[in-house]
Amino acid sequence: MIIDALACYRLVKLVRDDRITQPVRQAVIDRQGPPEKSKVSYLLDCPWCLSVYFGAVLTLGRRRWRTGVDALARTLALSAAAGLATQYLDQD
Repeated sequence: MIIDALACYRLVKLVRDDRITQPVRQAVIDRQGPPEKSKVSYLLDCPWCLSVYFGAVLTLGRRRWRTGVDALARTLALSAAAGLATQYLDQD
């Protein structure tokens, strides 16, 4: 459960906040409009919304492709843990 929670958190951060996905978010906003006017843009900006969908994908994916989802979830969870640790341990 903790692995999946951290994996879900990391997926939300990846889609919503990471610089690498900024061009995709901007393309959605350019096409659909800002989050205040577009449900699709709002979805990409809403951590609670994204977490429901990513949680469902992880849960259902684990039933169908257990080994692959286990590896993906562990990778994402380790990334989340490292990011959180860096955020709190590197404060001056």
